[in-house]
Amino acid sequence: MDQTVHYLSISGMTCGCCSGRVTRALEATPGVLKALISFEDNNGNILTNADVNRSTLVEVVKSVGFEASA
Repeated sequence: MDQTVHYLSISGMTCGCCSGRVTRALEATPGVLKALISFEDNNGNILTNADVNRSTLVEVVKSVGFEASA
């Protein structure tokens, strides 16, 4: 199985609860294997199956109230 690591810049997170909410939303997305989100650095590294695209990940982050860009 091919895997890809996506890097996202995420804004609006202010605490560990925020990064936890983003992590849970991403890891509930089909094809996402692991999400490492840092509110301190305002970014995330997301390990996915190769068929998950970055725009899907950005939309998931936006759906829980934060801004994201690739």
